[in-house]
Amino acid sequence: RGEQRIDGVLRHVADDLDRAVQQLRAGGASVQLVFLDASTETLVRRYESTKRRHPYLDGSGLAEAIEQERAALTQLRESADLLIDTTELNVYALKTRVGELFNEELGDVMRTTVMSFGYKYGIPADVDLVIDCRFLSNPYWDEALRPLTGRDQPILDYLYALDETEPFLDRLSSLLEMLLPAYRQEGKAYLTIALGCTGGRHRSVAMAEAVADRISAFGVDARIHHRDVEK
Repeated sequence: RGEQRIDGVLRHVADDLDRAVQQLRAGGASVQLVFLDASTETLVRRYESTKRRHPYLDGSGLAEAIEQERAALTQLRESADLLIDTTELNVYALKTRVGELFNEELGDVMRTTVMSFGYKYGIPADVDLVIDCRFLSNPYWDEALRPLTGRDQPILDYLYALDETEPFLDRLSSLLEMLLPAYRQEGKAYLTIALGCTGGRHRSVAMAEAVADRISAFGVDARIHHRDVEK
């Protein structure tokens, strides 16, 4: 009974918030709803490191309680303008990420982020486009290149010597040249393009930097976020 009561209260609060946002927008206000989420494993770890008791925790395990809360908030999550996955973020990194996304100098321009990530650490949840860079030969297997990152010149020399690199970037740039204006026309406020490789340290970092540089020619002031480069 306690779980049902809490579930009803939470769904009621979510519905009230959704209605309030819609009313504000109908009145001409610029309102953006941001939903913060994280993996269940991460949330369990965070709860265990605090003295706070999860409101759904009543006879079931903590992971099950978190999943119940997530289910109750599904509609609110889906209606959010922006989803931020905090799984890999501490409070300082989250502050930086929010600052990048809500830079007032950008005005009404679509906030565009180009992110690199490692598949071994999971695909980020808060992205719109995912591009797999694992078809490129991996510099990791060269012991001299292994300690470097995709921002270092020896890695760039290695990747740009490959036959596939330039054609890949050319075709991806052409696709983004078509998509970015279409997203803006549809009123999208945030766009995140994620490029992934195995560890998120070499190929995806170099390609993310290249993509951000190329789309600047389309008038896009893209922010760059390398999620896993230091791992």
